[in-house]
Amino acid sequence: MYIKNGICYGELEMGITITEAKPLDWGIVLVTFSTGEKRLFDTTEIDGEVFKPLADLEIFRKPVIAYGTITWDNGNIDIAPETVYAMSYPYDSETL
Repeated sequence: MYIKNGICYGELEMGITITEAKPLDWGIVLVTFSTGEKRLFDTTEIDGEVFKPLADLEIFRKPVIAYGTITWDNGNIDIAPETVYAMSYPYDSETL
């Protein structure tokens, strides 16, 4: 993974997409991938000016999936699915 001009880019399996994003508390999003796997993504761990609006709960709580990518704020914020996967943590439904 690398960040260029405030945008996160990933280098994971090509073709992986995000099918669902459910905002939880404290900047965490429960993400479902096209593989069926669910993972926890912490938006507070991403750097860059473009991501600062995610601290606003009004924006954070309204993710939209567009072309397999999570977007917020009318598409002004997006994160590549490969990056979300690489920066996320395994989800255990037993613990949440």
